Amino acid sequence: MPFAIEKAAKTGFCAGVKRALDIVTKEVTERGSIETLGAIVHNEQVMEKLAGIGVKVVNDISDIKGNVVVTSSHGVSPDVEKSIQSHKIDIISTICGSVRRAQIAAKQLSEAGFFVVVYGDADHPEVKGILGWAQGKGIATLDNKVVAAIKPIPRKLGILCQTTQVPDDFSEFCKKVIDIALNKDSEIHLIDTICHDIRERQEATVKLAKRADLMLVVGGRSSANTRHLAELASHITKTHHIETAGDIQKSWLQGKKLVGIAAGASTAEETINEVISRLRSLNIK
Repeated sequence: MPFAIEKAAKTGFCAGVKRALDIVTKEVTERGSIETLGAIVHNEQVMEKLAGIGVKVVNDISDIKGNVVVTSSHGVSPDVEKSIQSHKIDIISTICGSVRRAQIAAKQLSEAGFFVVVYGDADHPEVKGILGWAQGKGIATLDNKVVAAIKPIPRKLGILCQTTQVPDDFSEFCKKVIDIALNKDSEIHLIDTICHDIRERQEATVKLAKRADLMLVVGGRSSANTRHLAELASHITKTHHIETAGDIQKSWLQGKKLVGIAAGASTAEETINEVISRLRSLNIK
């Protein structure tokens, strides 16, 4: 019996990724080549295409050869900006608007005397950048116990979020931190900095997963938002996180009636279409 294939209502590049790629493409077209400090987006297929037109990724400021560098959609800290400028290198920023909003929030909270807690992966470039705007007055964590271990807990706490996190997880984290930190004269300021596109993408993925026998979530292994989609779907139905159509195994499809497809914010529609084509070729007639 053939299985049906359905794509989630929200797929393709988000506005921030599209803007970043437009900027990089324009610059490399005008200059012939361009260097980026880290990957512009966390998608290997996209970065391979950019490399093919002259985009070179450098991982350290000392590796920059030219006098211009592009910084990623994940943003950078003010210290990184200053370091680049101290080397007489111009910066072309492709920062996502949602990430910039989170950076500004961290800066404003810090300047208002709040200790900033960023709910997010401390090793992620976006989170490092946001925390940098807190001017050394903050931490990044996914574990409320890390906040509880601060002695003494700051009287004024500002809590915000990595833009690609799951809203329910952020809400639960905030509740636990409030229970830990809310004492006499304390002040806690919460700012929801989760990207609207990511929120819609997660909702669309969950909605489809509730009907599907199998979910394929397409996107880079290092993409935080793609991993979260896969995690959400896996709580509902059988799910595989894949990067390309070539990752699909025929055995996954046996006995399935509906195969759902979701994708991260930096996954090209071309890659999604290749997945659909591969599924069609494997469909049992």
